[in-house]
Amino acid sequence: MSGARAPMLVIFDCDGVLVDSEPIASRVLAEALSEVGFPLTAQQAIDRYTGISVGAVLARVEAEWGRRLPADFAALLGERDRAAFAAELQPVSGVVEMLAGLDLPRCVASSGSIEKIRSNLRITGLLPYLEPHLFSATMVARGKPAPDLFLHAAAMMAVPPARCVVVEDSLAGVRAARAAGMRVFGFHGGGHARPDAAAALQAAGATRVFSRLCELPGLLASPAQAVD
Repeated sequence: MSGARAPMLVIFDCDGVLVDSEPIASRVLAEALSEVGFPLTAQQAIDRYTGISVGAVLARVEAEWGRRLPADFAALLGERDRAAFAAELQPVSGVVEMLAGLDLPRCVASSGSIEKIRSNLRITGLLPYLEPHLFSATMVARGKPAPDLFLHAAAMMAVPPARCVVVEDSLAGVRAARAAGMRVFGFHGGGHARPDAAAALQAAGATRVFSRLCELPGLLASPAQAVD
């Protein structure tokens, strides 16, 4: 691929793109909230909170209900997440082959903590393909859908935003990438993707959408599209 807009960096979201964690995390969140009097289903958790940090999720829950969660809720949720991921977490289908064949620099920019990102990549065997270039929303002032995290990742990788391609599964992530002036490919092949996910990602601003990670190298090699 040639031209001024050829990508120089691929920025991957982690949950729902590299590791199939969203169904697990949403189930654990729904169960934990329901136990303390904030009833929620796993599907509602996916629909409302995919792509944003745990801190932002819990703040939103409290605002929606008009009352506070128990003081130890975040710690309890973290413990349950870690146990569930250790027992159940799998890589998204095709991710190992895609990463092994990708000939562009890559990094991860996720709403999760660095500890969570590294742990989940280690559990699924993906860490060697991506470390040390791991970036967390805890490193910036504002998480997704603000552009801060993607701009931080691009700056740390010394690549102009216009030469980055972001791979995202969430509407918040797509909006963050667009706000950062980056192209974004919407991925809807994770275990949590709804039938209308492709249309929703496009409506949020995804440059292209795809459902199989094996398609990504071809998309990256095709003529670049300008950021609107």
